[in-house]
Amino acid sequence: MYAIIEEGGRQHRVTTGDTIKIDRELTGDETSVTLDRVLLVAGDGEPRIGTPLVVGATITADIVGPAKGPKVVTFKYRRRKGYHKKIGHRQHYTAVKITAINV
Repeated sequence: MYAIIEEGGRQHRVTTGDTIKIDRELTGDETSVTLDRVLLVAGDGEPRIGTPLVVGATITADIVGPAKGPKVVTFKYRRRKGYHKKIGHRQHYTAVKITAINV
């Protein structure tokens, strides 16, 4: 069984046991999180497609810990002006492991 969820403006195809990175930085005493923006659930019989969300479907996930994305370097430059600027950014994520798909 698999599901397509929406998290942080992105869509992820998840199955039980998958580990994904979500944009939210979850800090505190939480050990699990419930994702309720489920767009599609399929794998057992007919697929259930939401309009836009599948009613009553949730995804339960355990928090693995914080994660960082790759470093992105932006370089601004104006020719003949002596202007150049180097900017770096590294996105913070939270890694979660999918434990259950509840329909």
